[in-house]
Amino acid sequence: MPVTVLLVDDEPLVRAGLRAVLEAQPDIEVVGEAADGAAVIPLVRQLRPDVVAMDVRMPLLDGIEATRAVLRTVEQPPKIVVVTTFENDEYVYEALRAGADGFLLKRARPAEIVHAVRLVAEGESLLFPASVRQLAARYGDGDGGNGAARAVLERARLTEREAEVLRLMARGLSNAEIAGRLVVGTETVKSHVSAVLAKLGARDRTQAVITAYESGFVAPG
Repeated sequence: MPVTVLLVDDEPLVRAGLRAVLEAQPDIEVVGEAADGAAVIPLVRQLRPDVVAMDVRMPLLDGIEATRAVLRTVEQPPKIVVVTTFENDEYVYEALRAGADGFLLKRARPAEIVHAVRLVAEGESLLFPASVRQLAARYGDGDGGNGAARAVLERARLTEREAEVLRLMARGLSNAEIAGRLVVGTETVKSHVSAVLAKLGARDRTQAVITAYESGFVAPG
C-alpha cells in the first residue's frame, strides 16, 4: 500500500511542487490538497491520509492550530509534518509543541522531502536535533522554567537507564546509535524509548525531547 499524503499550503505553486516530487515515487500517493488549515479536519476524515504536509503559516487557520485540532478531534490521527520557509521560527517550535511529528524546509531537496514523508509514515519523528535545540533555546522555557514540563518529568520517575536514553534522544541519536553508545541491543533501546514516551505521555520522540529541554532536564544550548 502506498503512503498517502494530504498537502496543505496557501501557495498553489508550493502544493504543485510537493505533489510533483512525491507522486514521482511509486510508493507515495497525494490524495488531496487544501489551501488553509480550516479545511484539514474534514479532509482528514474523508481521505484518511497517512501523512499531512502542512504549511505552518496560513491566513485563516495556521499550521499550529490545525495540528492541535487534528490531534484533538480525529481518532487515529495522521502524522503531521509542518512545512516552513525558516527553520528558526517560533511558529515551527509551537507546531512541534502542539504535536507535529517534525518539520521540513520548503527549500529541501526532493530526496529530503521524500525521505521525510517515508520516515514519519513509518512512525519515526523527523527530528533535527541542532535546529530543535536552537528553537528550544530561543522560544522554550528552558532551565526548568516551564513548571508544567518539569512536573511531567518528575511524575515520570524515569529509571537511570531511561534518563540516559532520553538525553541521547535529545541529541538526535537514532535507536541504533543509542544501542551502540550503550552497548545494548536495538530491541532493548526500543523498549526503553517506548517506556520513556509512555511515562512522559509523549506522542513521539519530538514531544519527549521538547519536554526534556523545557523541564531543564537537558540544556538546550
